[in-house]
Amino acid sequence: MTKMALGTHPFLLGFEQLERLVERTAKTGNDGYPPYNIEQTSETSYRITLAVAGFAEDDLAITLEDNQLVVRGRQTDDMGERVFLHRGIAGRQFQKSFVLADGVDVGEAVMENGLLHVDLNRAVPESVVQTIAIKKG
Repeated sequence: MTKMALGTHPFLLGFEQLERLVERTAKTGNDGYPPYNIEQTSETSYRITLAVAGFAEDDLAITLEDNQLVVRGRQTDDMGERVFLHRGIAGRQFQKSFVLADGVDVGEAVMENGLLHVDLNRAVPESVVQTIAIKKG
């Protein structure tokens, strides 16, 4: 039995990009840091919340690159004068990626109590019915 790729199934015409999207999603390099939540806040909206304790707004960058939401964090190195007896709070740089479906727009991003909230909104497409004329051959 031969394995059929998702994009080559005869009923999925025009979905070749879906397989590439799945591959890209698997390669995003998310290692679990920082921890995050994804919640559905309404029928058409979502919220991604990242735990970014110790990061200031200027230490974070949010970009949208080809339907891929990328959140990057890099703290400035001010450790010269500080002496830690124990260091349990991670302060390393990170990059977290989320692939967004077509029609999902990024709303606002808000920092609150060490949490970065990024709101997403999905546009509801109108239902379109089109009649195709049949020509005589």
